Amino acid sequence: MSEPMPVPPAVPSEFEDMARTQMSVQDQLLSIQSVVGVALGRKLVSGQETNDRAIVVLVEDKLAEAVLPATDVVPHAIGGIPTDVQAIGKLRAGPQPLATVEAIALVKRTRPVLGGVSVGHPAITAGTVATGCYDASAFPGSPGRFYLLSNNHVLADTNKAAVGDAILQPGRYDGGTAEADTIGRLSRFVPIQFLDGSATPPVNEVDAALAEVDLSDLDRRIHWVGNLRGVVATPAVDLLVSKCGRTTGFTTGRIVNINATVDVNYGDGRVARFVGQLITTPMSAPGDSGSLVADLHGHAVGLLFAGSTRATVVNPIEAVQRLLGVKVADG
Repeated sequence: MSEPMPVPPAVPSEFEDMARTQMSVQDQLLSIQSVVGVALGRKLVSGQETNDRAIVVLVEDKLAEAVLPATDVVPHAIGGIPTDVQAIGKLRAGPQPLATVEAIALVKRTRPVLGGVSVGHPAITAGTVATGCYDASAFPGSPGRFYLLSNNHVLADTNKAAVGDAILQPGRYDGGTAEADTIGRLSRFVPIQFLDGSATPPVNEVDAALAEVDLSDLDRRIHWVGNLRGVVATPAVDLLVSKCGRTTGFTTGRIVNINATVDVNYGDGRVARFVGQLITTPMSAPGDSGSLVADLHGHAVGLLFAGSTRATVVNPIEAVQRLLGVKVADG
């Protein structure tokens, strides 16, 4: 008798059985050309969310079944669980054109640096500081090193950078220079693996990196959000969240999908598959990558790293802390 498929650690109990079914069929669903993701959420009827839980199949644009080949039609139920096809647009991360921003946007040099402001490796345009953090192994105790948290594609130039490279605040696009604005040095990052046509596609959990910063130049507060009071280990559908980012400032949203497996475009034909992700209503724009997403009570939920005009994609904070070996909040 085969072992039951494990449930990801960040799935609320009400979705556990559905998560097992999702994971058993998502590779088959993702092989459909129009499908860019599979997640858990609630079924939409005439654009309105219902209370019915569903396996959500994400596509760039939703087409009528009548115009699709029979092999591309998603069944209305899988294992007795309803499905729902929802349009999410083209998910993008990595290098993107940044719109010119007004002077009130968070692009100024800030010392000590706060979460929410412009930052970046010299080879990129600009992204966003998430927050300050320190090695989890130092708790309880006296941390010896302190870090600025953001995305791999913000601090490590999507795997291309070398440990020790300068990190600029503000980012290069916002006028930062190595001579005047080096806030710290790249310390470590989780490499991003890209789809390579193999039978077993490589998968990722996070797009995350750290820069070591002198404690005197680092503040754990997030602009407009404040201090983090803890973390949300298992974010739920409908949880209200906020973020502060370099481009769009303070915005709020709602989690619509959990345990999402999504294909994200990084430019130059590179696509990376991420598992266990959170999807919110649209609350970001290019340049907001790296923002810390929190609930409305100041508990860390995740790290913003990708999106479209229809949605924002977030790495769960549990995975970020685990894979980088840090703590972003003491609670």
